[in-house]
Amino acid sequence: MLSITKRFTFEAAHHLPGHQGKCINLHGHSYKLEVTLSGSLSRIPPRNLAESMLIDFSKLKTVVKEEVIDTLDHFLLNDMLTLPTAEVLIEWIWDKLYTIFDGSEAVNWCRLSKLQLWETEDSWVTRT
Repeated sequence: MLSITKRFTFEAAHHLPGHQGKCINLHGHSYKLEVTLSGSLSRIPPRNLAESMLIDFSKLKTVVKEEVIDTLDHFLLNDMLTLPTAEVLIEWIWDKLYTIFDGSEAVNWCRLSKLQLWETEDSWVTRT
């Protein structure tokens, strides 16, 4: 099994209603998102370039940008999620990407296997 990972960044704001601390107030984060896909090469040895990679990194970038980053970048997360914690946000991202990277032929037989979302430099959530 092979895995590839690509990192993305986006800026977003939120507040956490009912939080017992500063996060009850509107504030922003510079989020970092890592998307990991897993799969196997379709043929060894590969006969062509397409058979020599799980997915082209540029294709992964295009899909994640269109499905996730363009929606979230410079957005108030509370307008989309009632409780926009990092845990809820990563589940939303997982649901969006898993429908595309589900191991089917549609996108090179790749399966979404891991997401990591950093809210700050030293605080993140992982979904596998």
